[in-house]
Amino acid sequence: MSTPIQNKGYAVLHDSSVNRGSAFTEAQRKAAGLEGLLPAGVDTLELQIARVHTQLNMLDTDLQRYLFLMDLQSRNQTLFYAVLMSDAAKFMPLVYTPTVGEACQKFDHIFRSTRGLYLPISAKGRLQELMSNWPQNDIRFIVVTDGERILGLGDLGVGGMGIPIGKLALYTAVAGVPPELTLPITLDVGTNNQTLLDDPLYLGLRQQRVRGDDYHAFIAEFVDAVQALYPKCCLQWEDFANFNAVSILETYKDKICTYNDDIQGTAGIALAGLYAALRITGQKLTDQRFLFMGAGSAATGIAELISEAMVMEGLTIEEARARNWLFDINGLVESTRTDLADFQKPFAHQHASCKSFVDAINAIKPNGIVGVSTVPKLFNQAVIEAMSKINAQPIIFPYSNPTSRSECTAEEAYKWSSGKAIFASGSPFDPVTLGTKTFVPGQGNNVYIFPAMGMAVLATEAKRVTQQMFIVAAKAVAEQVTQEDLNTGLIYPPQSQILNASLHTAAKVATYVFDNGLARVERPKDIAANIKNLAYKPVYGD
Repeated sequence: MSTPIQNKGYAVLHDSSVNRGSAFTEAQRKAAGLEGLLPAGVDTLELQIARVHTQLNMLDTDLQRYLFLMDLQSRNQTLFYAVLMSDAAKFMPLVYTPTVGEACQKFDHIFRSTRGLYLPISAKGRLQELMSNWPQNDIRFIVVTDGERILGLGDLGVGGMGIPIGKLALYTAVAGVPPELTLPITLDVGTNNQTLLDDPLYLGLRQQRVRGDDYHAFIAEFVDAVQALYPKCCLQWEDFANFNAVSILETYKDKICTYNDDIQGTAGIALAGLYAALRITGQKLTDQRFLFMGAGSAATGIAELISEAMVMEGLTIEEARARNWLFDINGLVESTRTDLADFQKPFAHQHASCKSFVDAINAIKPNGIVGVSTVPKLFNQAVIEAMSKINAQPIIFPYSNPTSRSECTAEEAYKWSSGKAIFASGSPFDPVTLGTKTFVPGQGNNVYIFPAMGMAVLATEAKRVTQQMFIVAAKAVAEQVTQEDLNTGLIYPPQSQILNASLHTAAKVATYVFDNGLARVERPKDIAANIKNLAYKPVYGD
């Protein structure tokens, strides 16, 4: 639905929520005082989309295409989403990973126009006042970052704003969440990236990151301001450092409607991949063992959700956690280590010290390995070959983003396993041909989870986002993978069908919310139909 035109004249062309550019009809131009401000020709939305496709094809790099699309979003919101939804598989990598990683790294040098809110810690005590400057009064989804751990790229300060902007664009393009209900926010608490601090073009606070009590008081004030201004809002935490991500989620998960996509969304999409992979191997989840390369919040988040899913299939939580192992820069995470954070300890099992990942594979004999290290090439030939000796069909999930940080490529995994691997990665890879067979690598992208979760929350006005909701979402994603897809090695629904896949997943999660008394609205007779009716459609209307 489009926003009614209230401004007149030139201002209309600079309001992205109402601007239609060359698609304004002659009558609309006369009524809105636009005569003479546009060329005489009148386009359809379809013609505008075709023109944008042509313009994008004239550009040389994906970063240029990203900038073009961001400018389009600032000019004409309806056309922006119409373009994205015209070919979601093509445009998701442009507005989000991997292109958004380069955009965040170069944020201060390519900055053109502002979007969302920037809340500096220097404004502590005034956050609600600053947030009140946002023009929309009904915000249902905030994606917020403090820029400290952007993808696998590290501390990018305010440059991390590209992540909330990109994520919320996908909320709309992939699951139909109305864009006017979304708000990207960056909390600027400084940066420890000296290169940024020395750069005269850096746009954030020029100070070291605030830590400790002052940091958490700032977070608390922010949460209170969100609750005061937007009581129906779901707050998604994004790309915080491990120690802050875990503590923030633990503090607020049972108090407000909130979740951390790096922890829970990543876990959901990994679990979805495992459910689909087990359809290929014919094995039970409770019989699997997994070894994680990386022991941060993403690794423990995935391990915990897998464990909880195993509990639903009959194991105790202790038995389930014992089937999930972590490995980090200091070796295997085991019970004698003294360098572990509290959130890692549930997965610190009794075992001899092990400094080599290949040795850990040979000792633990996992069915699958999951890479969340943000360090490239750690799944080397020796690793893949070791997994292939132990398993007829080893599960290989290098999930680190962007592509430059992936633990291995699709070609490496298939080649070194002689085509035995069940593969999915965090960033996209092209199909791989070995002999006469072509493998289609799946992208274990959170985009299958978080937009659908958002739509489910919108449809139910959920009080909380629970772990069980992510298990429901994982099952809903996996059940949409066809046998034909599985035969090619694809373990996620094709991205060309992602809108339908997201609405299906949202309906399943919403059903769980209603069934478990977590909704704040009355249950509709047809949940799936209600969700489809709520979904944003990028059309100009009357």
